[in-house]
Amino acid sequence: MAADPTLTHPAHALVAEWLGSLAHGRRMSPHTQRAYQATALAFVGFLGPHLGRSVDAEALRKLTLSDFRSYLAARRGDGLANVSVAREVSGLRNLFGWLARTKAIECDGIAGLKSPKVPKRLPRPMSPADALAIVKDTGAQHDEPWIAARDEAALLLLYGSGLRIAEALSLTGAALPLGETLTVTGKRSKTRIVPLLAIVRQAIETYVSLCPYGTAREAPLFRGARGGALDPAVVRRAMRTARVGLGLPPSATPHALRHSFATHLLGRGADLRAVQELLGHTSLSSTQVYTAVDTAHLMDVYRNAHPRA
Repeated sequence: MAADPTLTHPAHALVAEWLGSLAHGRRMSPHTQRAYQATALAFVGFLGPHLGRSVDAEALRKLTLSDFRSYLAARRGDGLANVSVAREVSGLRNLFGWLARTKAIECDGIAGLKSPKVPKRLPRPMSPADALAIVKDTGAQHDEPWIAARDEAALLLLYGSGLRIAEALSLTGAALPLGETLTVTGKRSKTRIVPLLAIVRQAIETYVSLCPYGTAREAPLFRGARGGALDPAVVRRAMRTARVGLGLPPSATPHALRHSFATHLLGRGADLRAVQELLGHTSLSSTQVYTAVDTAHLMDVYRNAHPRA
């Protein structure tokens, strides 16, 4: 069988080396690595027919701004929205920055490449009642008691401690026995300490007591049905079924539980800096968006209740 021509460009070796540097040097999240990999491979695949030649180091060096724009136009033709195109631009800038630093492959064409404007969208948290309802309903989908307890414990951890789903599912048996706080490893391998509410601690302990796979220190705390690490897609799928049954909007996702954690804390007077620390945000501006969410909620209450609104 003939080799796939899209996999024979010399540039693929450079892409593979770059991806390795992301994983080991900068410690980017697996999600970001997958997105950047898809961008780089799609870009090299586009360049072959676009340039009419094999894509090697020299071809990359001679790319013009027009070449980059042609690629992004093609991606828009595939249906990509501005937010996805912005991620593509970020990936390409990262790749070519690395090529310039480590391989002396400097491409002037990328200097003028700009990301499209992406409107800032406010997070869409759930009400406390809806958050607890979807946690319970997600667990209730399972006939196996330990799996029901697992999903309920994992989602309560997102809502009760503000964790990302990847952070929760990366916990190991080393987190046991549980105390009043939990050490979490977040983006770029940064650790933080989050509070563990009694209801969350009890839910996790109930799951652990029912789980048939043990709690070895190096083993995943949250297990899949066959004993391996729990796949985030399994949790998302179960929560999607629950939200449909409860009549909740598509925005009711596992990450919305983290949004709800932050919004509800701020709505009850929590300090912005404290919430920033709990969420593991590097920049305060990432946390400030939740103040806008709470203000929007107050304005809704005002408009619906005030006689002169």
